Amino acid sequence: MKLTVLVDNNTIIDRYFQGEPAVSYFIECEGENILFDVGYSDLFLKNANKMGIDLKMLDRIVVSHGHNDHTWGLGELVKLYTEAGCEGHRFHLPTIVAHPDAFLEKREQGALIGSMLSASQLASVFSLTLSKSPVKLSDKLLFLGEVGRSNSFEAIQPIGETKRDGIWHKDFVLDDSALVYRSDRGLVIITGCSHAGICNIIEYAKKVCNEDRICAIIGGFHLLKPSRSQMNSTIEYLKRQQIGVMYAGHCTDLYSKIELSQVVDTKDFGVGLVLEY
Repeated sequence: MKLTVLVDNNTIIDRYFQGEPAVSYFIECEGENILFDVGYSDLFLKNANKMGIDLKMLDRIVVSHGHNDHTWGLGELVKLYTEAGCEGHRFHLPTIVAHPDAFLEKREQGALIGSMLSASQLASVFSLTLSKSPVKLSDKLLFLGEVGRSNSFEAIQPIGETKRDGIWHKDFVLDDSALVYRSDRGLVIITGCSHAGICNIIEYAKKVCNEDRICAIIGGFHLLKPSRSQMNSTIEYLKRQQIGVMYAGHCTDLYSKIELSQVVDTKDFGVGLVLEY
């Protein structure tokens, strides 16, 4: 598996790309080309173009959850494929893989923070695989579906509201998911924002894959000014795990990265980073 960071809050030194507070990774795995999240704008397309990556030939788009910084680029992909068709260029329409709640309306303090495109609108262009259960993307790569929430210190506060069957409900972001790659050295866990809780995600990935070794964890951990209680509980959990390395990006603040680095080898992360397993 090869993972290239197309969008993150930060960029890698001496790699001349742009960043934004969002997520998009290009993953090549066992002959499959997969885009994990699409960022907030068309920046993922611009960075991919500078890297020589052709996003017109994707097999799948995996959406970690339905917030705007992970989904708003979908409209840009619709434009890309439409224009390619009009110009007679070669392209392949990918399948979108996500939790069934990923494209519901979401709002916070009156502002819309969900996907601009609904599931029905996306289905007019793409094939959709919407699943709460894990989805096998290749022999070694898995979409986790709805992550089990087994601890008492993560995902306890709602983030705005989501509309289900015409009624607004507190949103605990049940659509938040992740990818897991089964490497020879253990699991490689790839997250978007970890609204489900990074410890919950690790525990669920171990359960689904029947594997306790964690080779690497890559992505956003949703540790933004966490309470002292949550940070302490997270650190204590991580101490007990077999984790090789963490690449903490996107929604992980500096304070949390410093805390994480005390118990796990924590590496720099940003646009332009390429990881291979």
